[in-house]
Amino acid sequence: MGTKLSASVREQVEKGISILKRGGVVAFPTDTVYGLGASIGIKQAVERVYRIKGRPNNRALPLILADLSQIDGVARSVPPLARLLAEKFWPGPLTLVLFKSEFVPDIVTGNSETVAVRIPAHPIPIALARGLGMPLIGTSANLSGQPSALTAEEARAQLGDRVDLIIDGECPGGKESTIVDLTGETPVIRREGALSREELIQICPDITVKGG
Repeated sequence: MGTKLSASVREQVEKGISILKRGGVVAFPTDTVYGLGASIGIKQAVERVYRIKGRPNNRALPLILADLSQIDGVARSVPPLARLLAEKFWPGPLTLVLFKSEFVPDIVTGNSETVAVRIPAHPIPIALARGLGMPLIGTSANLSGQPSALTAEEARAQLGDRVDLIIDGECPGGKESTIVDLTGETPVIRREGALSREELIQICPDITVKGG
């Protein structure tokens, strides 16, 4: 992934990794919208993400993985369908909701038993997660209730100097990821985003839409 990054962006990513390891908060481009990242292993950093966004602490924060092998570290009893969907749509705009493992702190999941995870099809968040050596908070880089930021300028306009670094880049998708909950008897689309219901039905015909 690192080979796709220019020297200037690679420098920003290295700085971002250093900031994340110290408990800082970094905004970065993904394949969907701008993300806001922190280490899940540093409680104060996670708390800062909630404060920066003005997000209630009972609303879970999604995670970004560097590769599929990390899924067993953050989720327990990963169902075969999760691996099937991951192999088909990761890296990409699909977020999977699974039962969390003991590794994931309660503050990340809003004290719930589930965790939302994905692997973006973008080299920057993957490089950050890989450099950090653990999954990365990957919530959208905006104030709660405001439109998602699609550029560094939009992220800066909403978050200002409340974050430690905003990495320059592009969000080719421009639409948030689709969220699929796999913790029930049948898969449920919680939010239809960049990945369509039609594409998901091809893999799991019994998938339903929340409220539908």
